[in-house]
Amino acid sequence: MEDQLACAVAKRVAQYVVLGAGLDTFAYRNPFAALRVFEVDFPATQEWKRAMLREAGIEAPESLTFVPLDFEHKTLAEGLAEAGFDDGKSGFFGWLGVVPYLTLDAFRATLATVAQLPPESGVSFDYAFSPDTLSPKRRMVFDALSERVAAAGEPFRLYFTPEEMEWELRTAGFQRIEQVDSKRLNEIYFKDRADGLKLSDSKLGMLATAWV
Repeated sequence: MEDQLACAVAKRVAQYVVLGAGLDTFAYRNPFAALRVFEVDFPATQEWKRAMLREAGIEAPESLTFVPLDFEHKTLAEGLAEAGFDDGKSGFFGWLGVVPYLTLDAFRATLATVAQLPPESGVSFDYAFSPDTLSPKRRMVFDALSERVAAAGEPFRLYFTPEEMEWELRTAGFQRIEQVDSKRLNEIYFKDRADGLKLSDSKLGMLATAWV
């Protein structure tokens, strides 16, 4: 995702939104001097992170803006506007580890917010395959993972096939779409590692990036 962000910055995109930021660290190691970062998260989660940053003596960089947002009371576009995001300029959105927990309406609403931004705007996110499309072996892995996240209070709710995702993104208005699976990501990032570290071969989902 950050490689895709770098491509956006090379095209002079200067706004980066981290959706469901959690403990994301990009803003504290941001290599792009002109890039403004917006961390969007549920208010309580964001305050927990900020408290830990204070405890650790880590100051928020001037390029970072926190955006506490409860989607039940305010839209993403409204929250970003109040935080100083300029919707008249392009922006890139990072959205990892969130989509499987959303409703379809919430997913589409976020896509619509990004898709109405100027050209060169984009979004990168991961999604889970529909369980019914998995082989028996992959379904066993998925079911085990699904049980763990459900027990933690965050059950999986939203699934797609690559074809369905292509349709969602085209319908939202995105012009250029890239989808990569774990095999391809392993080739790019984990090839020839001495320790054998790599992504699982279970192929339970994909990483998608779409550009306006």
